Amino acid sequence: MNGHLTRGTLENVFRRESGRIVSLLARQVGMDHVDKVEDAVQEAMLKALQQWRFLEVPSNPGGWLLRVAKNHLVDTLRRERTFKEKEGEIVEELEFLLSKNSDDMIAAEIEDDQLRMMFVCCHPSLSQESQIALILKILCGLSSKEIARAFLTNEETVHKRLTRAKGILRERKIELVIPSARELPERRAPVLSTLYLLFNEGYNSSHGEQLMRKELCDEAIYLARMLEAHQVGDVPAVHALLAMMLLQRSRFAARLNDAGDLMRLDDQDRALWDRAMISDGLRFLDLSASGDEVTEYHLQAGIAACHCIAKDYESTDWKRILTLYDLLEQINDSPIVSLNRAVAVARVHGPAKGIHAVQDIRKKNRLDGYYLLYAVLGELHLEMRRFEEAAKCYREALRLTELKSERTFLLGKLEVISHNVN
Repeated sequence: MNGHLTRGTLENVFRRESGRIVSLLARQVGMDHVDKVEDAVQEAMLKALQQWRFLEVPSNPGGWLLRVAKNHLVDTLRRERTFKEKEGEIVEELEFLLSKNSDDMIAAEIEDDQLRMMFVCCHPSLSQESQIALILKILCGLSSKEIARAFLTNEETVHKRLTRAKGILRERKIELVIPSARELPERRAPVLSTLYLLFNEGYNSSHGEQLMRKELCDEAIYLARMLEAHQVGDVPAVHALLAMMLLQRSRFAARLNDAGDLMRLDDQDRALWDRAMISDGLRFLDLSASGDEVTEYHLQAGIAACHCIAKDYESTDWKRILTLYDLLEQINDSPIVSLNRAVAVARVHGPAKGIHAVQDIRKKNRLDGYYLLYAVLGELHLEMRRFEEAAKCYREALRLTELKSERTFLLGKLEVISHNVN
């Protein structure tokens, strides 16, 4: 990777390498020093940001970041009295690791450490919300704002969860190990939830100029494949999650037009969908049917498959999609699931029934601050030619979103309404 990196590419490198380096260094110094490890990795990235803008980028940027982070971490720990007793052993271990000639060998160790870190962050002593927040922060490099959006909460709450979770891991001196067979069921579920949230943040970004963040989706798929390839993850739920991710990811090239504006499913050019990825997703969906358990990932993958196998929007099997959403709502009483179900209701029973389903969500005081609720309402009112109601909903959705592509889409809808009214 020679030459100069754009800011976007640089952020992608940092995102990809952050969790890998943190996992590797945390195994050497212990989870009680994970904050210092994160600080060291952040320091390495700041130095890279300063130097790589003007100098030749290293051929192995990950290796460069690892060495700089290691040096900063050792300097920090040397100032701690409690580190003195183990300094020689830890420094020797780090130097041995970095002296290895085989990039493949180091890569394999990093992959194992990432898998261990996934399960450490999901220790049963932590609440599930804390487990997911911790793994998204440490392993995936998401900001507190991104995590807050995934939880439909605020940054302060996320910060408190992270601080409390790290404190528990330090107090209990948790080690980076893959749990025993007896512990797996309760530890695997939050790992899958985390990967699901990471993928969703990439599929519909919570901030910035980009509606989609391909690197986050690809990182989630990478981690899910890593889990699936290990015996602890060779189970139907993991297969189903991978199927859902691949089927959703296959449509990326068609979701935005050349101007970067959002393209609805019925406007997408299906020739741009990645058929190889769809085939891979359907293969994992078949594998997921090997057990008796039906998880929310099975149902989400089934819904995605209905879209992917339809030759066009008109031939989409909306009745099956609605059935799957009915089942999904029984497993996951999420307002987002209910909103998606409302769209399916409208496709099967008409926009009036869809509006009624959305209003049921609002009666429960859920999603009132979520722009998509108003965007969906606006679309359904527009279908019924209720232009005044549609415009009111679209303006509220516009107020609640910062994403440029979403705002462009909503402004376009308001323009359509204006032309119809005038």
